[in-house]
Amino acid sequence: MVNDPMVNNLKHSAQDVLENNILAYWLRLRDADRGGFYGQVTGDEVLVPDAPRGAILNARILWSFSSAYRILRKKEYLEAATQAKRYIEAHLIDREHGGCYWSVTADGVPLDTHKQFYAQAFMLYAFSEYVRATGDKTALLLADSFFRVLEDYGRDREWGGYIEAASRDWQPLSDMRLSDKDENTVKSQNTNLHVMEAYTNYYRVAPTPEVREALLSLIDTFKQHIMLPSGHLGLFFDEHWHPTNDHFSAGHDIECSWLLKEAADVLGIDCNDTVCRLAEASQEDLHDDGSIGERTWWEEAEAVVGFVNLWQITGDINAWEQAVHTYSYILNMLIDREHGEWFWSVLPDGTPNRKEDKAGFWKCPYHNSRMCYELIERL
Repeated sequence: MVNDPMVNNLKHSAQDVLENNILAYWLRLRDADRGGFYGQVTGDEVLVPDAPRGAILNARILWSFSSAYRILRKKEYLEAATQAKRYIEAHLIDREHGGCYWSVTADGVPLDTHKQFYAQAFMLYAFSEYVRATGDKTALLLADSFFRVLEDYGRDREWGGYIEAASRDWQPLSDMRLSDKDENTVKSQNTNLHVMEAYTNYYRVAPTPEVREALLSLIDTFKQHIMLPSGHLGLFFDEHWHPTNDHFSAGHDIECSWLLKEAADVLGIDCNDTVCRLAEASQEDLHDDGSIGERTWWEEAEAVVGFVNLWQITGDINAWEQAVHTYSYILNMLIDREHGEWFWSVLPDGTPNRKEDKAGFWKCPYHNSRMCYELIERL
């Protein structure tokens, strides 16, 4: 067994990173004039005040500060969460057709109005967390509305799972890609993973038979279709769940392993065999320096949680040691000690990647703050 001082050291370190490195950075990005939070800071630490503001960034900010307030009960975190909530309500929610826009201008004018179900899921995740933190009934109504659009427009009742995207008024789209890096397919592991994550959190505040059935169905979809015989998750699929390539992402494998465990736990079911297979499969892309995958901020954060989760399930000391090894890599290589937050990734030569954002459409206080919350609560 791991001795108590080692566990406590990791827990206290995680809270220090959370408050002094991550949350302190994002508190400085509040926009006092236009509301909400600024949409971009470059890798060279240049603020871009007029950058567009995406649904993903804003939902993840709302989730992160809601979690911070729920766990640490500090007033400044509630204020930041409420500022994010009000901005989303005022600018990102489509009052005519429901759901949320993909992006708005810095002034809050709708920019890209199509409906990515990935974004709807993150709004559900975020508003559910605000409800957990505050009990706010308006936030619960908004969470209910995002669950409704996911079920009414995103769910494939015949083949299972959730499709990628629709037009503003929920009509079919020819291009359903989440980003330029993704394949244009009807379904993806990534979108379904985050719908599952959102439904898990929503079930905590709305434990109805309908939500339970939807979450059970998603768990079954992962086990039957998204998880491949290799133990990895497929990435992209057609309507009938045929994989469109044989690639895998170690970061998503390890992230899904603990999110699947969390989903099963809230429902009171056992999914440990699948969880362990996913965590073990992800180890094919571990590196000697403790990092995983492409050495991005999000993969390393998810790996720490995933390996702690594996250790807690199995008692395997190797899983604990891997979590500590990856956490040490984060401390030594990814954290920006000068300005705060984490770099996007570490380049092959060992230097930080400054070409990608420090804060932006995809670079949000979500994966890394969540790692810290999980360590604080688990340990």
